[in-house]
Amino acid sequence: MLVSDFHYHLPEELIAQEPLADRAGSRLLRLDSCTGGFEDLHFRKFPELLRPNDLLVFNNTRVFPARLYGRRGGTKAQTVSPRNPAARDFLRGRIEVLLTRQVQEEPNEWECLVRPGRKIGVGERLFFGERDELQSEVMGRGEFGERRIRFVPEEARQGTVDSRGRLSLHADGRGHPSLREFFGVIERIGHVPLPPYIARADSAGDRERYQTVYARERGSVAAPTAGLHFTPEILARIHERGIETVEITLHVGLGTFQPVHVERVEEHKLHTEEYSISEEAAEKINRARSQGRRVVAVGTTTVRTLEYAAGHTEEPHPSTGSGQAFSRTERARNGAPGEGEVRAGSGEADLFIYPGYKFQVVGALLTNFHLPQSTLLMLVCALGGKENVLRAYAHAVAERYRFYSYGDCMLVE
Repeated sequence: MLVSDFHYHLPEELIAQEPLADRAGSRLLRLDSCTGGFEDLHFRKFPELLRPNDLLVFNNTRVFPARLYGRRGGTKAQTVSPRNPAARDFLRGRIEVLLTRQVQEEPNEWECLVRPGRKIGVGERLFFGERDELQSEVMGRGEFGERRIRFVPEEARQGTVDSRGRLSLHADGRGHPSLREFFGVIERIGHVPLPPYIARADSAGDRERYQTVYARERGSVAAPTAGLHFTPEILARIHERGIETVEITLHVGLGTFQPVHVERVEEHKLHTEEYSISEEAAEKINRARSQGRRVVAVGTTTVRTLEYAAGHTEEPHPSTGSGQAFSRTERARNGAPGEGEVRAGSGEADLFIYPGYKFQVVGALLTNFHLPQSTLLMLVCALGGKENVLRAYAHAVAERYRFYSYGDCMLVE
C-alpha cells in the first residue's frame, strides 16, 4: 500500500488559523461507512446523532506549553571563525525546542525536537527564558532525529561547567527540583505548541482554546482536536440523553504528528506514546462490548489507545514465566484475556492503524480533518473505507469546510 494513495488536494485558505468564537459552532460531516453516503450537519447536533446505548470515550489528556524559545550556550558548537560577523549569533543564536515526552523524572530528561537541529550536538548547553530560568544539556540523539535533554531549573542551579562543557551541580543538598517546580517554570515561559500549519505565533487565548474543556492529565504536546468542539452545554445534553461516557488518557507526542517518510505504508514505524486506562474505564468499555453496544471514540488518539489496549496484554508467558505481550492467537490458546477485551493499566502505545486493520473495540469515530498522507488519515480510512473517506474529504473541500486542528469535524459510523 502506497503512502501516496492517501493524498488529496487542499487549498491553503481552508486551513483554519483561528478557532471559532463558539467551540460548538463547527460543521460536522457525517459519513456512513457502509453505504459511503455523507451528510452536512453542525456539531451542535452531535448529541442527537448518538444512539441511546452508545458508550462515548474521551481522551482527557491536557496540553502543556511545551514549546520553548531560548539560546545556545556556545559550547560544543561547530567552529566558526571569530572574524565571521555571524559568529556570535551562530554560537549563541535563537533556538526552538518542542518537548515531546518525559523520559525520566530524576534527573529530569526529555525527548524533544530542536530547531535548528543539525547545529546542536551532544554536550551543548541550552538556555530558556529571558533570565535563563531553565538550563539544559543535550544528552543524546534519537532514531527519529529528536534530542534527549536534561533540565536543571535556575532556582536549583548553583553549578559550574567542567572542561568538557558539561554542567555539574554544587552539593547544596537540594539536587534536582521537583516536577511541580519544573512545570511552574514551564507554565511561565513556555508557549502553546500550535502545529506548524497554523502560521502565526501563539496567543493568550490559545491557552484556553487549544485545550478540551474536560482536560485533566497533563502531558500532551498537541491537543486531541476532536474534543475541542465540546462545551459544558454539549456534554450536559449528552448526559441528559442517558448516554454513558468514560475517560482514558493518551499523551499526544511524536506518534501522532510525526510525518511519514517512506513510500510504502507498511514500512512506517510509529513512535510510542504514553497511555493509561483505569480499572473503572476498562470495566465500562468491556461491559459495553459484551452487551453489543457501540463504542464511539472521540478522536484518533482514543481509537489507538483502545485498540492497543485490546490487542496487547502483559501476562506471565507460559514458556518463560516472564511478562511479555501475547499475540491474539496466544491469548486464545493460553487463556489470556480474550480478543477485544480492554485491559486496565499504563504503558506506551505504538499501534499503527491503516486499511486492512480489524477493529476490536471502536465502532464509530468523531474526528477532525487530517493532513494528506498522514497516519491519522490512514486510521480514519481504515474505519470508514479509503474510497469513502477520500470522497468525503473531496466533498468537504468543495463545500469549504475548515481543516485541521481548529477546523471542522466528521463523524465516521
